[in-house]
Amino acid sequence: MALTLEQALKRYSGAQTYRSGDSEQLNRVIIDLMRAGRKTATCAAPEEFEDDPESYPEVGRIDIALDWNGDPALATRTLSLETISYAQMDESRIAAQGEFEDLEHWRKGYRAYYQRQGFFDPDMVFIYERFEVVEDFSAGEPA
Repeated sequence: MALTLEQALKRYSGAQTYRSGDSEQLNRVIIDLMRAGRKTATCAAPEEFEDDPESYPEVGRIDIALDWNGDPALATRTLSLETISYAQMDESRIAAQGEFEDLEHWRKGYRAYYQRQGFFDPDMVFIYERFEVVEDFSAGEPA
């Protein structure tokens, strides 16, 4: 039986929830990369947390990654946070994000994503987060 969101939040007291991507397909790709251990980092614009400041990542906190339907998919622990601008992003940070071939692919992907969100700026700043999966709720056991 799948874990409910309420059960996941009870298991990880203080956890926030997040849903990656802006489409069901992108969400599925990201969750699959995380499950496979190929995605261990991500970037988010600080503006994404303005409506819910408590959802801002915190080093050491375990949060719940949701699938597109809002069901718990993974529990992830934030390992580190770094502020970096779009222009400062480099190849060394790309591989850990999993879904990008190289820096140019990352730039195109993030430009398109934030243009769809309505606030891309080539001078924008990101929170670069490294994380680890601590539980895959589809597997039924903590990692």
